[in-house]
Amino acid sequence: MSLSKEMKPAEIVVESLINAGVKMVFGIPGAKIDALFNELLDHSEIKLIVCRHEQNAAFIAAAIGRLTGSPGVCVATSGPGGTNLITALATANTEGDPVVALVGSVPRNMSAARTHQSMHLMEVIAPIAKKTQSVDHQDQVADIVLDAFRTAASYPQGVSAVALPLDIMSTFPSPFKAFPTKAFKPPVYGAAPSELISKLAAMVNAAKLPVLLLGMRASDPATVEVIHQLLKKHPIPVLETFQAAGCVSRDLEHLFFGRLGLFRNQPGDKLLAKSDLVLTVGYDPTEYDPFSWNVNCDLNIVHLDVKGCDYTHHYQPEIELIGGIGLTLEALTSQLAERKETASPRICSEVSAEFRSWNDISYATAAPDVKLVHPLHFVSTFQRLISDTTVVCCDVGTVYIYMSRYFFCYLPRHFLVSNGQQTLGVALPWAIAASLIQSPNDPSKREKVVSISGDGGFMFTSQELSTAVQQECDITHFIWNDGTYNMVSFQEEAKYGRSSGVNLGGVDFVKFAESFGAKGFRVEKAQDLERVITEALAYRGVSIVDIPIDYSHVSELMGNIIGKEFN
Repeated sequence: MSLSKEMKPAEIVVESLINAGVKMVFGIPGAKIDALFNELLDHSEIKLIVCRHEQNAAFIAAAIGRLTGSPGVCVATSGPGGTNLITALATANTEGDPVVALVGSVPRNMSAARTHQSMHLMEVIAPIAKKTQSVDHQDQVADIVLDAFRTAASYPQGVSAVALPLDIMSTFPSPFKAFPTKAFKPPVYGAAPSELISKLAAMVNAAKLPVLLLGMRASDPATVEVIHQLLKKHPIPVLETFQAAGCVSRDLEHLFFGRLGLFRNQPGDKLLAKSDLVLTVGYDPTEYDPFSWNVNCDLNIVHLDVKGCDYTHHYQPEIELIGGIGLTLEALTSQLAERKETASPRICSEVSAEFRSWNDISYATAAPDVKLVHPLHFVSTFQRLISDTTVVCCDVGTVYIYMSRYFFCYLPRHFLVSNGQQTLGVALPWAIAASLIQSPNDPSKREKVVSISGDGGFMFTSQELSTAVQQECDITHFIWNDGTYNMVSFQEEAKYGRSSGVNLGGVDFVKFAESFGAKGFRVEKAQDLERVITEALAYRGVSIVDIPIDYSHVSELMGNIIGKEFN
């Protein structure tokens, strides 16, 4: 770090972003952060993308973090600009997405006064971030921005927020310039202790029905490649949390027994109950509470992660292997016996047959003269028409349960859901991120991205259609439209026998899309679904597909809960 020439703090921030490898910044300008926006004009290395709401800017930044493994960056002004980031930052921090949030603040001499947009934003953000810091002196800028990136990128990954006071950013130069690129690389963790790895290898080799339960921190491409090598040498049944989708490749599909979450009623839950060794890898309890799947507190669990477990009555691992997940699995694989099939092929075959039996259900195909599309009809049709390499971003709601359970994904981080916070509205902003990272400046090099939501969730962030169109994204967004908050509705009905506060409607989504310069499609009857999906996917640009959805069987999603007596 050179001290030869003083630089404006705003320039130090931008130089830090460049050295951190940041290609895009998302946000909304304001008087307390305009020095940073002004400086970005002089640095073509970074593309500034103005969003329609700060929350969506943070959603997009979080998806950048999830897809690349490096922190995405969002920028907001003081007061409500900063508070508008909160929901998206909380989602990112809970779900392990690295984000750096740069937030403007009033001049320091006004920070204690009751004045325009004065707010202690870092105190507001602190409970839902890994770390927050306020710049109190211009000579701190480089240090604090570097620390924010290293904190966000270090495992477990999450959110760092920095407050940048107006007077410092616009007035006081500093001789302390941005740190070089090498400083922004977070530390790499080694493997867990060798004696614990050997103990685990002996347990796996001796187990009659070991099961891998993969969580969100096992879903990065490098770790997934090691998992594949382990499974090829020593086949083990694999279960994924919703956020770990894509950890099992097509050639290993016979070892995939589904995704688990929310309700203990899946074939994979039965497999867990019968297992004599559950190896959780990168698992976080926010994904699927242990009290839901280890109901009798008697499962033999081993915890493998970058952090120690949250020890509870329902989650008491025999051993904990803490370290780099990929390196630990690599060392474990070297000590596993070679096998041609799973240790309990009969049980696995029975569970596999049950897991895949939904394909034979009558409503997985279209009946003549039926207007509404059944969710399983959509999933089966969509699965046939979509490429394995297409990134699919799914919103929260009933749609997320159906897609997480029944849509197969074969590449890591190609099916994205919000599982820890179950945040409505993520799908479209995430799709924008997935489109832009392919080529920030050349739309012709971007492949199709798909986002899916219910009609309620879509309206949470639908204003970013404008951003998607202006940035020339290639996104097809499917709306499962039933005119209600259905995920809330069916759970209320199960509890109280009726629903309250769930009715929506009132939006013509085709006209809505067209008003933003996007293309609108509508499925008029179920038999038209394949044709309309094909047309929408072939359309180059941003399009919306309005699908009247049939939720008449939705109670099945939370029915048939597996009792404590099952083992």
